[in-house]
Amino acid sequence: MKTPVYLIADAERDVMGLYRYVAAHDSVDKADMLLDHIEAAIFRLGSMPRRGHVPCELERIGVFEYREIVFKSYRIIYQILERGVFIHCVLDGRRNLQDILFERLVR
Repeated sequence: MKTPVYLIADAERDVMGLYRYVAAHDSVDKADMLLDHIEAAIFRLGSMPRRGHVPCELERIGVFEYREIVFKSYRIIYQILERGVFIHCVLDGRRNLQDILFERLVR
């Protein structure tokens, strides 16, 4: 049985920001491909939500309720709840993520 997958507003902004960046600095075709691949990775979580792992930045501070999967250099941070899988962040893994994750997930 598939688990519903939802993108919260922050995650939607992240995805659209990545799309705009790639479209502006590379090409719209590459941005379209990136968007398709990220969306596919996200919605595969409906079949296998527990396949990800706890992000090390959160594990270090004792926060274990979030998981992540990685597509290329992008980190997809999510939470599994009774109602479904909730995507909180889609971030470029080349950035310093500790501050971003702390601000977004441990408010």
